[in-house]
Amino acid sequence: MEDIGFMCARCGGEVHDVTHNRAPADEPGPPDRDDTLTVLFLCCHPVLSPASAIALTLRSVGGLSTAEIARAFLVPEATMGRRIARAKERIAGSGIPFRLPDREEWPRRLEAVLHVLYLIFNEGYASDSGREFRRADLTAEAIRLARAVHALLPDDPEAAGLLALMLLTDARAAARVGPAGELVPLAEQDRSRWDAAAIAEGVELITRTLARRRPGPYQLQAAIAACHDEAPTAAETDWPQILALYGVLERLSPGPPVTLNRAVAVAMVRGPRAGLEIIAALDAAGGLAGSHRLYAARAHLLEMAGDLKEAAEDYRAAAARTTSLAERHHLTTRAARLAAG
Repeated sequence: MEDIGFMCARCGGEVHDVTHNRAPADEPGPPDRDDTLTVLFLCCHPVLSPASAIALTLRSVGGLSTAEIARAFLVPEATMGRRIARAKERIAGSGIPFRLPDREEWPRRLEAVLHVLYLIFNEGYASDSGREFRRADLTAEAIRLARAVHALLPDDPEAAGLLALMLLTDARAAARVGPAGELVPLAEQDRSRWDAAAIAEGVELITRTLARRRPGPYQLQAAIAACHDEAPTAAETDWPQILALYGVLERLSPGPPVTLNRAVAVAMVRGPRAGLEIIAALDAAGGLAGSHRLYAARAHLLEMAGDLKEAAEDYRAAAARTTSLAERHHLTTRAARLAAG
């Protein structure tokens, strides 16, 4: 399966974008003096719905455009624009002071804070549109903020899990794009180009965190990423362990994207037909309807099964549905190669 990033899917007044106030990456400074972190927690205030809080943070802290945020939430751009405007009005009228919330307020805001960092990283790691498949500025900012949140709440396992997930995923970034800017699938990447230091840090962090026996979705995704990163070659990937982890993740955080990923893991363990059965059921239920990821995953498993004509058709269907130029080129190339063969 292609290494295409995660699958998933708040300030007011004069505060719009405070990224210029942040400390340099190599000098993070105390979390309570980081204006960006302050805005992050401020925008994730409980007076807002989770969707509005996440959208406003992506706009005010992450610097994403309204169109990019709308794609992340699968809603029209105009709808997202109105949502962000209403969130700003509620924050501006609430009288909330511009400071980090009191410690007892942190847990109420943490879920939204982690979710927004997850989405910012995802948009940077695999941008949904345009010519840039990767936006290193967004991934670096998401990791920096995740470190700050982890420092603020060192005993929270999901804050640690999210940081580990980002480190383990971003470690593969240099190998994901070839010399001509082409997308390189995970199984074909030059693993010597992976960031060994980031992998070691991520593995140590998730190993220590899972030992607390309070598993959550970010921790489980980090454990899956660690399985990939620790494999010397693609053939040596511990797919049975990955499948087991996806089974737990699906119970804790069910949803079509997780099921689709589990289908690929099932295919790697039990054969492509078993994975295709899961995708067929997911498609029949309307999960990920119209999503290019469903078509790309099904094409990959059809190719594994030797159904090359059907695989080429699904690769073309996936290419027609993605807004990422790099992904479209990759999927179109695979379809053409199968058709020619």
